[in-house]
Amino acid sequence: MNANNARKAGKKPARTNGREAPYAYSGLQRIFHERGRLAVCTCLVAHPEGLSFTDLQDACGLTDGNLSRHLTALAEMGVVSIVKESGHGRPTTLCRITHAGRTRFLAYIDELESVVREVHAKAQPHAADGRSPARLATT
Repeated sequence: MNANNARKAGKKPARTNGREAPYAYSGLQRIFHERGRLAVCTCLVAHPEGLSFTDLQDACGLTDGNLSRHLTALAEMGVVSIVKESGHGRPTTLCRITHAGRTRFLAYIDELESVVREVHAKAQPHAADGRSPARLATT
């Protein structure tokens, strides 16, 4: 989140020695800044009706223990809800992203996109070997 976006969101931009710290990226929330949690939240945003633990595990390529730990951390922060449903047959664990979790995650993605765009905008036009640096597909 740049200084203008931070002000709009009601957050103060990070400061160091009384100056704004333009590379502090205070909008990057640690709860999402991990590959497994990024995968879980991305998958649940794409499936707002929720997914079973097994379907989520398959979609994200995580082990039982790893997914369980990520879901616990996300649930503790109010990002996801985990409901164990029992009916006919085996109980099912249903995982959903909460409304607040969706809002927070999409704000995180917006901030991440701004970081990537800023890096590309400030990158040298040509790499040392004379090749153009990689660019975002959306730019």
